[in-house]
Amino acid sequence: MRRRSLSLLAAAGLLAAAPVVLGACGGDEEGAGGGLSGRIVADGSSTVAPLTSAAAEAFAAENPDVNIEVRTSGTGGGFKVFCTGETDISDASREIKDEEKAACEKAGVGFKEFRVASDGITLVTKKGAEIGTSCLTLEQLRKVWEPTSKIDNWKEIDPSFADAPLTLAGAGSQSGTYDFFNEKVLGKDAQGETITPRQDYAASEDDNVTVRAVTGAKAGMGYFGYSYFAENQDKLTALELDGGQGCVAPTPETITSGEYPLSRPLFIYVATRSLERPEVKAFVRYYLKNAVSLAKEHRFVPAPQEALDQSLARVPE
Repeated sequence: MRRRSLSLLAAAGLLAAAPVVLGACGGDEEGAGGGLSGRIVADGSSTVAPLTSAAAEAFAAENPDVNIEVRTSGTGGGFKVFCTGETDISDASREIKDEEKAACEKAGVGFKEFRVASDGITLVTKKGAEIGTSCLTLEQLRKVWEPTSKIDNWKEIDPSFADAPLTLAGAGSQSGTYDFFNEKVLGKDAQGETITPRQDYAASEDDNVTVRAVTGAKAGMGYFGYSYFAENQDKLTALELDGGQGCVAPTPETITSGEYPLSRPLFIYVATRSLERPEVKAFVRYYLKNAVSLAKEHRFVPAPQEALDQSLARVPE
């Protein structure tokens, strides 16, 4: 029997409030009904967590003795506990950093990286907000978010834009979305470090907080993963971005192709020791085999099938 699927927003809201332990829902692919038992703990990106939660819910339907706990502490926060051996899976909206690799190595935590979906960091404002534009260049974004910026009106970005107050909301410093956005928009300093953005904005590792901040403002700007826009497009408008080749809207097609300037891959990292456990191995295989259908159902952008096949080939038999 096919059970209900969690909406992305509902799942994300639950995840933000407390860890989610999943022990039942629908599923009929590999890993189902195998007499498995045990506990799997995932933590990390709030962008990836709803997809991991959906995979866990479906897998657990036919494996009721496998308890899968999904937490969200941001990509950076997830790697901190992963590299101390506290979790089996780390959800990540960016690749693991060198210093995080070093922490894992020091603690003796080996891991494998698996791509599970695609994403495009989406710039949004409230639906109906009169801002005088539907497209921003990456240079205009940099002008808004650079550390010395004092811009607080849309017309200060460009005189042709509306005379409307600009408030900002976005990812907190433990988020992979924060790292990716700042690297792509602000770039690196002379020492090769990613430039830190201005600090007078509503920052949170919970993307639902950003949704509320933008919808509660007259003409605010926020950013988060595409799936959060897709879930809230009845009250948000996505801005097009011009990376030098003209304005491009974030869509599943432009994100998959990489045409959208802020496209990125999404990952799970799985501890090598955890993969030796049959319940973890079966869940990861299930996740990857069903990644496309799960992504479509929960408003994520699927990863290229080739990338999923390559990931699946690296899961132990």
